[in-house]
Amino acid sequence: MNITNLNPDTDIGASAWLVEIDGHRILLDAGMHPKREGRDGLPLYGKAGQVEVDAIAISHCHHDHVGALPVALRHFPKAHVLMSELSYFIIERVLHNSVNVMTRQRDELGIREYPLYTHDEVDDIAPRFQAFKYNREVEWASFSKQRAGFASPTLEFLDAGHTLGSAGIMLRGKKETLFYTGDVCFHDQTILRAARFEDVKADVMIMETTRGNRAVPPGFTRESEIERLVAAIHQALKRKGSVLIPAFALGRTQEILALLALLMREGKLKPQPIYIGGLGRVFTEIYDLEAHRTHRQHTNLQLNQSLNLQVLEKGQSENMKLTGGKIFVITAGMMSENTAAHNLAVRMAGDEKHAIFFVGYADPSTPGGRLKAAKDGETFVFSPSAGRLTRKCEIQDFDLTAHANREDLLDFVGRVSPRAVLLGHGDDNARAWFEEQIRSRHPKIKIIQPLSGKPVTI
Repeated sequence: MNITNLNPDTDIGASAWLVEIDGHRILLDAGMHPKREGRDGLPLYGKAGQVEVDAIAISHCHHDHVGALPVALRHFPKAHVLMSELSYFIIERVLHNSVNVMTRQRDELGIREYPLYTHDEVDDIAPRFQAFKYNREVEWASFSKQRAGFASPTLEFLDAGHTLGSAGIMLRGKKETLFYTGDVCFHDQTILRAARFEDVKADVMIMETTRGNRAVPPGFTRESEIERLVAAIHQALKRKGSVLIPAFALGRTQEILALLALLMREGKLKPQPIYIGGLGRVFTEIYDLEAHRTHRQHTNLQLNQSLNLQVLEKGQSENMKLTGGKIFVITAGMMSENTAAHNLAVRMAGDEKHAIFFVGYADPSTPGGRLKAAKDGETFVFSPSAGRLTRKCEIQDFDLTAHANREDLLDFVGRVSPRAVLLGHGDDNARAWFEEQIRSRHPKIKIIQPLSGKPVTI
């Protein structure tokens, strides 16, 4: 078995793993690096050489796992694309939105390489997408299984509990197996239930390490964190301030909307309009429409019916009144420039009545990360377009993660009992923690931190 990490960096970046098993090759994910611009953000497809790739399997539809798929298909023109049936309903919208974002960045930031692909190209590759239910074993190299006399290996998607359609991927060859966790969540969220990775056994595992640098505090519970969020919202509304919750459009937005809907239903929050972004509204509708296919809690909860959702129109975030206690759940979890989340933060940061509540990761190098780190009264550079802000608003961080806590992932390694683990999708400290802990608990397991573009033979 040969495995190549095509992420151009060692951090949480452009997820893409090239796997050769039984003479066939499959690409696991085709993401874009969220902190790099232009072609620097692409996976290192050129490191694959002039090889034929039979298939591309997508773990889920977040940009860092699927955003470079059209470019991958240029490099590997014979590959067909496999994904869970729930990802199938999302993927085209994600890719078309990526074209829109890249086009805007070309015009506003002068990135001449953008867009890296076009709307027409997304439409052209869509017929190559194939959807499969969870827990269905399929041959992924069957169209070329006669090549060199090799038998065709199989693939199975397992529910990863991370976001709608997310999947761990099991590859089974003639003699060896590989399991790719993708992004996984081992605890129930507000809507989605925990990953269903029961009875997973594999010779080799490729594992995410996102939260390896973050311990769970003693006595922490998700329920107590929600109670803390409710109390904070009440305090902000009581002082007639508005609340901004920046959230990623797919997954985090729907989880927060579901939480608000349940709190209003239970009388813990007063019913009021919730302002959201257009892309967040699109994915919220898909969550509602596909509820019957999803392993979820509150199966009858329809977010569009339960909440008075108000979609912000272009420019509205810059001009609307913020007094009177409004609640915003706005796409752009890291407050990228030229987004409603960014524009609202600029207006709210200097007013002590307002509150900005983070419910997910914000990279320190992004506007959201810089705001999150700013102390009360501190003046700091928020973004190139906004310049310097003085933080007077309330800032709080709530741990409502959609990623597995590190202790749960470590326990999972023991249950899978692979002979080798490849660590990825985490920063240096996160991967180092896992390497140390796995070596201590399971000294017979080989631990590999693959370098970018360097093949590993197992």
